[in-house]
Amino acid sequence: MNWNGFSSFAVQFLQLATLSSLLVPPALCTTYTRTSSLADYKFLEAFTWQTIADPVHGRVNYVNCSTAQQDSLVSVHGDRVVLRADSTTTLDPTGPGRNSFRLVSNERYTTHVAIFDIVHMPQGCGTWPAISEIDDTSSTAGGKIDIIEGVNDQTPNLSSLHTSANCTVPDIRVMTGKVQGDDCSSGSGCGVDIENPASYGPPFNTVGGGWYAVERTATHISIFFWQRDDVSVPRQVSQPGRTVDPSTWGIPAAYFPDTECDFSTHFAPHHIMISLTFCGDWAGGNATYTASGCPSTCVDFVNQNPSAFSDAYFEFNRLSIYQ
Repeated sequence: MNWNGFSSFAVQFLQLATLSSLLVPPALCTTYTRTSSLADYKFLEAFTWQTIADPVHGRVNYVNCSTAQQDSLVSVHGDRVVLRADSTTTLDPTGPGRNSFRLVSNERYTTHVAIFDIVHMPQGCGTWPAISEIDDTSSTAGGKIDIIEGVNDQTPNLSSLHTSANCTVPDIRVMTGKVQGDDCSSGSGCGVDIENPASYGPPFNTVGGGWYAVERTATHISIFFWQRDDVSVPRQVSQPGRTVDPSTWGIPAAYFPDTECDFSTHFAPHHIMISLTFCGDWAGGNATYTASGCPSTCVDFVNQNPSAFSDAYFEFNRLSIYQ
């Protein structure tokens, strides 16, 4: 036997096996048990309405629950919950921004799965909707997971991690999305484009929405997406029951392993956040707004065109959380 040749082959095999273990989502059977099934008024009771100054400097005024009810910015229709922005008021350029919502869950989560069954997401020029997981400071100090995020109706959805320094992810990972950055501590974070135009904005709404799911563990974070008419959506997702096992759901749309990032020091317990701002650091940037094909300037458009925001709303069927 040629032992030198065998030795070389063995080294290459071990290197390949090691690389595969870093890049491929683990196929371990992990069963989570449902701890919350949030619909109708239970959904709203699970969140607090934040009225803080917008951390991303948007042309927005986050209102409390009472104001939202008074102005019909929140409503319940059977199991469905609708959260919307004001679409009737022309804004004073020197006054507050457009009334909208920023909801933060009362509970915090570490290892968990959350399934969002969404019928409609906000659309329109100047809009910047997000569903994220954040720490108590609303900064990146304790890590941030952007599950849904985009601006100005520009598809596809961008899922990202944002962290403090010394957290990166490998460029090559087994997922269906496209890498848009590997340094999670950079201003734009380590993002992944969900390679499906129906993952965001008007195309998402046209097909009746769909399902987003996030799994956070001590060693990886995975984000999944299925549009409403996708025949491959797992029954555990479309008809959530008592338990789920994400290892049976197929390849995630976005996958973030801990191989180059210590999750234990970069990710604190997280609240779920649902928000809609306007303009701000991303949607309102001159290059971004102009490239979107939107008219005027972002701030002037938001101030002067209330009816343009009649479709700026989230509509949820249910939020299911497993731990």
